[in-house]
Amino acid sequence: MTRRQKEPLRALTSAERTALAQLSRSRTEPAAQVARATALLAVADGASFTAAARVAGRKSGDAVAHLVARFNREGLIALGDRHGGGPPKRYTTPEQARILQEARRPPDREQDGTATWSLTTLQRALRRAADGLPTVSTYTIWGVLQEAGFRWGKDRSWCETGTVVRKRKAGAVTVVDPDAAAKKT
Repeated sequence: MTRRQKEPLRALTSAERTALAQLSRSRTEPAAQVARATALLAVADGASFTAAARVAGRKSGDAVAHLVARFNREGLIALGDRHGGGPPKRYTTPEQARILQEARRPPDREQDGTATWSLTTLQRALRRAADGLPTVSTYTIWGVLQEAGFRWGKDRSWCETGTVVRKRKAGAVTVVDPDAAAKKT
């Protein structure tokens, strides 16, 4: 005999049902998200939490109950992955923006002691700046740059993927690839 559901699934909108149905059939999305969508659809169709867990290939009906509660609060965002453990992120969005701002700035030969950025020179510049990050590591800088789409170029400097400076008769022109984000994934 199953227990009474403390927090039943709210009524789905047609857009939510369509999105869940598409996600549950997807072969390219992460398997965990597909399983969550499948479980939510099963619960929406009247299955118990335990039966929905079995349909989704999971064992725990309690996990489905937690998913339903989170879905009731957050909507479709609840299907996404969350922080999976370990220490919390030390450098949040404002600090990451500060790292990217420094990386996009062309280095000054006298102030920074370099003509092109490396991870170490970026770290030194960020640690010395008044509004900088005094304990930032090169690994953190590398991760932020990678996530933002910067790659280590042939000229041994960091450059933003999809952005290039072309030489024209009228002078240098910055060209931006509109499909750069799609090509990264």
